[in-house]
Amino acid sequence: MARTFTKPIQIPEAVTVSATDNIVSVNGKLGDLSLDVHPLVKINQEDNSIAFSPSNENKETLALTGTMRALTKNLIQGVTEGFEKKLEINGVGYRAKLQGSKLELSLGYSHPVFYDLPEGVTAELPSQTEIVLKSMEKQKLGQVAAEIRGFRPPEPYKGKGVKYADEHIKRKESKKA
Repeated sequence: MARTFTKPIQIPEAVTVSATDNIVSVNGKLGDLSLDVHPLVKINQEDNSIAFSPSNENKETLALTGTMRALTKNLIQGVTEGFEKKLEINGVGYRAKLQGSKLELSLGYSHPVFYDLPEGVTAELPSQTEIVLKSMEKQKLGQVAAEIRGFRPPEPYKGKGVKYADEHIKRKESKKA
């Protein structure tokens, strides 16, 4: 037997959530975000909680229900606390500089790599080899971090490149003569 309801999301005091016409809008101290909910998913809003239920018992609809719940929970966390991703740069001469909303990366190429941060994403540089990205939108933050990492992914022999702070690089042994 399939589930009919997902676990309700408790809405914090400082957040206002409104659900109308399959659009969930969330307002918090960091800003406003909204989500278009799939038409097969029903929204059930109470005083301080919001729940999602499938319109039928189809496997796809059940999966979409859980996805919409997770995305809404991310919106609520985004407008209250925000999200953060840390990147590390490893390599001799590899460094980063921040000029306004433009990130300048020296990654061993013959030229510096410039990256314009999109609106809603901010960067901090605690040191020349660390980048801390912050945003309210989890998907946009992950995309920006992946694009920056894509300029010079870490290589398995010396570990040089841009990696996530919590990423473990599986090292390889070099060739023996």
